[in-house]
Amino acid sequence: MIKRTSKKYIDNLLKNNSSWNILDIGCGYNANKFAKVVCDIQDLSNHYQDKEFIRLTEKKLPFKDKEFDFVVASHVIEHVQDVDFFIKEIERVSKKGYIELPTMLEDNLVFENKNDHIWHMDFDDVGNRLLISKKIQYFEPVLTVSTIKKLNEIFRTSLVLELIWEDSINYIVNQSMESTFKKISVLNLLKKYFSKRLRMLFK
Repeated sequence: MIKRTSKKYIDNLLKNNSSWNILDIGCGYNANKFAKVVCDIQDLSNHYQDKEFIRLTEKKLPFKDKEFDFVVASHVIEHVQDVDFFIKEIERVSKKGYIELPTMLEDNLVFENKNDHIWHMDFDDVGNRLLISKKIQYFEPVLTVSTIKKLNEIFRTSLVLELIWEDSINYIVNQSMESTFKKISVLNLLKKYFSKRLRMLFK
């Protein structure tokens, strides 16, 4: 089962279940505050002296089956080459979890995402399944990570996909990169905008 949720709901859920063994995978420097075990491909052990930190060196996660009650994977899946294997691994090591992903809009807006992200993410609300497809850059990025984080505070539902799962993750992967959509030029959009503004000024 997988469905939409919110970060606020997840934080409240984890706060009220302090006995849970919680893992944050791909934590970076901003691990979930309720996680007891955190892991990343970088060595961040000095940063997480108050938590158990494990550096990931292999595709297979170094944990037993169902070792965790809850796993957090925030802005991770879009980076992973073997997405099928990764999803099966988080299903294996945990009973349930939270997945946070950029929407296709955010993915296209941010400079750093252009080369760092492999997959686009969407959610099928009818079939309750995660839709994963090869990333297509529909327009040239215009924002930095720091700027998009500020915008997330206001436009979060448009920029972030928040999902909770239990037992298993229903998903489908489309490997095709075919698209009939013509790439948008942000420069042309700006030209049209200012051209229209100038015409209005001289009416």
